[in-house]
Amino acid sequence: MNNGKISLTAGLLLLLVCAIWGGNAVSIKFSNQGIPPLLAATIRSVAAGFLVLLWAKFKGQRVLFPKGARRHGVMIGLLFGLDFLFLYWSIVFTTASRATIFLYSHPFWVALGAHFFVDQDRLHPVKAAGLILAFAGLWMVFRIQSPLLPENNWIGDVMSLAAAVFWATTTLYIKRISQTVTVSHYQTLFSQLVFAIPILLAGSLLFEQDYTIVPAAGVLWAMAYQIVVVAFFSYTLWFWMIHNFAVSGLTAFTFLAPLFGVFFGAVILSEPAGIMVWLGLALVCAGIYLVNRSPKNRSCG
Repeated sequence: MNNGKISLTAGLLLLLVCAIWGGNAVSIKFSNQGIPPLLAATIRSVAAGFLVLLWAKFKGQRVLFPKGARRHGVMIGLLFGLDFLFLYWSIVFTTASRATIFLYSHPFWVALGAHFFVDQDRLHPVKAAGLILAFAGLWMVFRIQSPLLPENNWIGDVMSLAAAVFWATTTLYIKRISQTVTVSHYQTLFSQLVFAIPILLAGSLLFEQDYTIVPAAGVLWAMAYQIVVVAFFSYTLWFWMIHNFAVSGLTAFTFLAPLFGVFFGAVILSEPAGIMVWLGLALVCAGIYLVNRSPKNRSCG
């Protein structure tokens, strides 16, 4: 496992992942117009899980955790299910931009949790300063206000924050068990997708009985993006990286995703953006540099 500095190639791949994730909330906003959010999340997990299964079989890889460790796969899936239950539902109440910003408080919680629960991934002063600086950039973007905000947008904001906490818990759980259980990123991702299905389906059956399904072309394209590009391609890449790099260094890069999200929200959904986005981006980039910079006489991560 490589727990050193993130290479240029890995950094560029992370940039691509962040751009994909930045567009995810926008695509959910579109799919919500024709498919109930929790049902959409369920469909995504089922379809993407099937794609991961096919790809893993093609690569000659197992998708289930080893015997004696399958409880970890179930736990990962349950946490992932709660993460996406709150995320998909949150976008009913708030804008895609705000949901993305709250969701990507995730690295802050990961870095704090990694300090206590992940060996050799401590929160030293330089890394802490980088996270604070990047979080300040997010806060600048968050401060952008619009008279077009939904009346009860705070409900969606809180749900997005809850999604961030469950995402951070999932990331730390995976990193923690990887120190004692040998699993591939195929096994990790498959468990997340498949064992999340009962949580998401139960939520849909309980709370979405009055929704009407309208499978328009835009809705179906949005679902395809969520299934193939986000849940299959980007998550496969992301979990490979989690198994090969320091978790807090990786999650620091995800501070870029909300900036992509705000940009896509502005361009596609006409949500507000301006100079604050670019100032926030400068702070985020500075924070990423500090998080991945090794302090004197100390190794990174």
